[in-house]
Amino acid sequence: MQKYIISIDQSTSATKAVLFNEQCFLVSRVNVEHKQYYPKAGWVEHDAEEIYRNTVEAVRRIVALSKDEDEVSYSLSITNQRETVVVWNRMTGKPVCHAVVWQCQRGADICKKLKEEGYAGLIQEKSGLLIDPYFSASGVKWILDNVEGAREQADKGELLMGTIDSWLIWKLTGGKVHATDYTNASRTLLFNIHTLDWDDELLELFTVPRSMMPRPLPCDSIFGETTVEGIFPDGIQIAGVLGDSHGALAGQMCFGPGMGKATYGTGSSVMVNIGEEAVKAPQGLVTSVGFAACGKIFYAFEGNIHCTGATIKWLVEKLRLIESPAAIEQLALSVPDNGGVYLVPAFAGLGAPWWNPGAKALLCGMTLGTETGHICRAALEAIAYQIKDLIDLMTGQARVLLKELRVDGGPTKNKLLMQFQADMLNACINRSDVEEASAMGAMLMNGLARGVWKSLDEVARLRTTDNRITPVMEEAERAQLYKGWVEAVKLLNG
Repeated sequence: MQKYIISIDQSTSATKAVLFNEQCFLVSRVNVEHKQYYPKAGWVEHDAEEIYRNTVEAVRRIVALSKDEDEVSYSLSITNQRETVVVWNRMTGKPVCHAVVWQCQRGADICKKLKEEGYAGLIQEKSGLLIDPYFSASGVKWILDNVEGAREQADKGELLMGTIDSWLIWKLTGGKVHATDYTNASRTLLFNIHTLDWDDELLELFTVPRSMMPRPLPCDSIFGETTVEGIFPDGIQIAGVLGDSHGALAGQMCFGPGMGKATYGTGSSVMVNIGEEAVKAPQGLVTSVGFAACGKIFYAFEGNIHCTGATIKWLVEKLRLIESPAAIEQLALSVPDNGGVYLVPAFAGLGAPWWNPGAKALLCGMTLGTETGHICRAALEAIAYQIKDLIDLMTGQARVLLKELRVDGGPTKNKLLMQFQADMLNACINRSDVEEASAMGAMLMNGLARGVWKSLDEVARLRTTDNRITPVMEEAERAQLYKGWVEAVKLLNG
């Protein structure tokens, strides 16, 4: 019998069903997009019922692709956009309004008031997070305070809340299971990452009744059974749930302290496994549950960089120095070094560790000898410097040594960038060929939950292909180049 695991990857823009076999081979995938709603400036919403319908449709399509096989069994795992929150009526199963998406700013005034009242330290100590509308709590409070009848229904115990995973689990089980996993819970501002439960003081601060909250469970739990609206008449298990960035951490098999992952996209998401102690994050970064499996809780620091791939796009579309992103490497290699040129890509301000949101981009160090190649090289190097800034901050605070950075995303195809990244970090870069890393992480948690694999060590051995890039630069050269970057940033900061 062929045994398949369907990973639902419910993202900000679409719902994807990814089919894996139990040898971790990606068999097929389908994608169903959903509508974005922008009712006011700064507001972003999703229709949670549309997302559920699309989930069912994605499963229907993925199963149809294997319908000709004689004997097949399935189970289901879920990874999801994290902080987006849904509030619904437990009797009718209907949301009281559209989901408040993680990008939505409607909770900004709620967060501002809590900061002014001096709760920032308390909230970070308990939740590991910063007070920000990016996280779920202010969205829930806004719904209860502003949707007609919502507060009264909540006080009567008639309403439930949850991130998208909770909503899907509840719908898929016909309302029998209201649960979430520790990673999604740790992104709400309502979860105590030390006790691994909802925190009464945080719930009170955001005026959210405990009766609304889903049951938090480890990622490698069995969450329930579903027929997926009759697609599986005998029912299949829902097992393995975690937020998308955490799914990528697990999918990249960053199972030990000092293992990190960086996704190079328009910006870059960086997450480092800091071990089994919830250490306070450096300024501006957050501590979350990285993943919970095999009876252990691994915590992670997380931070984001605004402009990485976006910098290359700027060279293509605005400066028109290169015809395509792929052309940058050849031009950068046309010169032996950066010629003293540094680009600080503060197109959307500067994040950690500089914290200058009003900063503007800076290109400096040019002479009459500066060529296009120097500017292209400076742009690539800027990506690596920013990752180094963040990794150094994380590992220094947690007192762990970066063992390996596992990377994915389009810019990782650039050999010059990856070698320079390894040189700047003085650590191994592992450019894996893992496709759909978040879905892979959910699939691995599914297998652990159902006993397909017995330990994280056994799972780690499933990783058969690696493309390791080791540092070759001398320490003196690394220090000199990075010193130039720091001086450039100081110029920008005045």
